[in-house]
Amino acid sequence: MFIARTIGLILVLAAMHGQNLSLKAHEDEYEYWVYVGTASYNGAPSRKLYLGHFDIRTGELELVGVAAETENSGFLAVRPDQRYLYATNEVGELYGKKVGGVSAFRRDAATGKVELLNQVPSFGANPAYITVSRNGRFVLVASYYGGTMSLPIRDDGSLGPPVSEVRETGSGVNRERQEGSHPHSVVLSPDNRFAVIVDLGLDKIFVYRFDQDTGSLTANSPAFVQAPPGSGPRHLAFSPSGRFAYVVNELNSTISTYSFEAQYGVFHLLQTISSLPPSFRGENTGAEVQAGPSGRFVYVSNRGHDSVGVFEADPQKGTLKAIQDVPSQGRTPRNFVFDPSGKFLLVGNQDSDQIAVFKVDKGTGRLTPTGSKVTAVAPVCIAFMAMRNEQSR
Repeated sequence: MFIARTIGLILVLAAMHGQNLSLKAHEDEYEYWVYVGTASYNGAPSRKLYLGHFDIRTGELELVGVAAETENSGFLAVRPDQRYLYATNEVGELYGKKVGGVSAFRRDAATGKVELLNQVPSFGANPAYITVSRNGRFVLVASYYGGTMSLPIRDDGSLGPPVSEVRETGSGVNRERQEGSHPHSVVLSPDNRFAVIVDLGLDKIFVYRFDQDTGSLTANSPAFVQAPPGSGPRHLAFSPSGRFAYVVNELNSTISTYSFEAQYGVFHLLQTISSLPPSFRGENTGAEVQAGPSGRFVYVSNRGHDSVGVFEADPQKGTLKAIQDVPSQGRTPRNFVFDPSGKFLLVGNQDSDQIAVFKVDKGTGRLTPTGSKVTAVAPVCIAFMAMRNEQSR
């Protein structure tokens, strides 16, 4: 009897211990490291890549220090395994040449800090955007004063020399801003088959076939879709279904909707509307665009009006209707990002040196400021990383 009771007690304690371990592991999924790339465009460059902590249960954002020091870490991208972080070094000269840089970092899951693995030159100056292929084998980088390149990711997470480089030529109608090609972003189609380069200088969205085994870029046919003249397309976001794409146009503060033929990599312009409320008459430039997790809503940041515009997307046509514009809680909102749960939106206000948190109403798409803010000098890009690596799950 004593033995039976002892065994029973051991089993109960073991079960309780297992429940506690399971609960702790479950709680870990609610906490994320947040990385903030920063860049100064007037004066000395920024050298801080900030580290923050975010709890998706409460929406509380806390800045805990500096993850690493690196020059003008403008845009960030995370490899799918959550072990490595990649950053553009948005500078006009590096190694004595008219190029910027691309840095690879290995993340310490326990502390959140990152260790520099290596830095390679970009294909031209001021790299403006970086993305990682969905198989985690390549990094694609668009340089504002240059072209777009594909870099292999080595086994240790560092970057190898480029395997493919493309550069566009021509000019746009705005002589001051469109005197030549200015690739502002490069994103991959949802199926990883096409690399889409958004060129502010040429008012064109270029499409390249992307080989996810070799990293090569080959011009598609047709090679591009024409954006509205003088619009200055900047960033593109696919809808979750992949049927539509939304482009924020920097120069005329509009947002364009395109249909996307995934089989052939072809875009068709459907609609272009203002990203601003009709009453606004000041100066403004569009910055970021994101489709909400449900695909029912699309969000755009406005620099000048200092707001985030919320749009409802027609589920069949993909076209947009403005439903809200909410103050960004600071000046010059640049990048913004949804937290992993989709319940919160973090907005980086570059010229007021802070990040503001908004609650997302999943039913209506509307935003409400939570009051949570942190100070981060010149935030340019925000990225989340899980506190545990993918392999440890």
